[in-house]
Amino acid sequence: MKEHFLLDPKVTFLNHGSFGATPRPVFDEYQRWQRKLEQQPVHFMEYELATGLKNVREHLGEFLGVSAETLLLIPNATYGVNLFAHSCQLAAGDEILTTNHEYGACEGAMTIAAQRQGAQLVYADITLPTTTDEAIVEQFFAKVSPRTKVVYLSHISSFTALTFPVKQICARARELGLTTIIDGAHAPNQLPLNLAEIGADFYTGNLHKWVCAPKGSAFFYAREARQAQIEPLIVSWDWTDNPLLDSGSAYLNRIQWSGTNDPAAYFAVPAALDFLAQHNWPSVRERCHELVRDWLEFMAGLTGLPSEYGQAQHYQQMAVAALPRQSDLRAFKDRLNREFKIEIPCLEWNGRQFIRLSVQGYNDSADIDCLKSALTQLLQ
Repeated sequence: MKEHFLLDPKVTFLNHGSFGATPRPVFDEYQRWQRKLEQQPVHFMEYELATGLKNVREHLGEFLGVSAETLLLIPNATYGVNLFAHSCQLAAGDEILTTNHEYGACEGAMTIAAQRQGAQLVYADITLPTTTDEAIVEQFFAKVSPRTKVVYLSHISSFTALTFPVKQICARARELGLTTIIDGAHAPNQLPLNLAEIGADFYTGNLHKWVCAPKGSAFFYAREARQAQIEPLIVSWDWTDNPLLDSGSAYLNRIQWSGTNDPAAYFAVPAALDFLAQHNWPSVRERCHELVRDWLEFMAGLTGLPSEYGQAQHYQQMAVAALPRQSDLRAFKDRLNREFKIEIPCLEWNGRQFIRLSVQGYNDSADIDCLKSALTQLLQ
């Protein structure tokens, strides 16, 4: 698989989770669309953009198990959370229930939205190591109060790589009459994803990470009954009913267009989906998960610290392992990079230090062995 990617062969790249990596054929398609745009920008924007975006949404809808009219193409999942936060109507004293595992940029957007309306975020502390899905659900809903109006959490946490049982959480939230917004930045293609089955009111996910599309490609899903709630972050020509931008959906017409932008990353998404299908990606995911499992077992033996995951479904192709306390965690990470040519993040969460492994299709057991050898030397 390595030959299909543009990554530096001199670096052991174990950090797909941060920004992703795009395969050569998908990157070629991305650049083809950029060149086509530059050859005749006016014709492209006026006569090809709307139909092209519709084609992308149709491919993506099939991949995600929902209709094309429920999907908005956006640059990244942080944009998607901001879109919801901008549109969220709360009253003074209302609460947004979230977890202590959330991504800082998105948590910030929700915090500002709450503060502007006199509401607040309430945090459910989901403890590590985990035990069962049922225990996570109970820990989460123990923080529900009569003032809770919105449930906001990650599908897969960026900091801890924990996979939350969002289907169960969304079902219970629906029973309680709560609005659900799921940050799925890391979920698409780490998991087989069917948004209709998950049942969230709103879901945003990146395509440039585990789907391997170019940077600047993501989606925002809104259940049809809730679409009227979403307001555009940027007001542009959509409000004039411009026929050249007609998507066939009043919701998309109102929000999709935000001014001149390069749509090539969106247009390359079908090529990314084709790449996954051509390489039997379910088997790739399974192989990657096994490499992560093997590494977690190694780390527990090396450090004497147990795995953070009580069940195998609590992590996918990305996982964290606790580190013995380092006096300078950044220096530890820099040594891995400088001395061993390994790109991997080290982070602090909840007063503890972790190293986060991402395994993608281009990784193999030799990459994991390289990391094991480096950590053995550094930690001993």
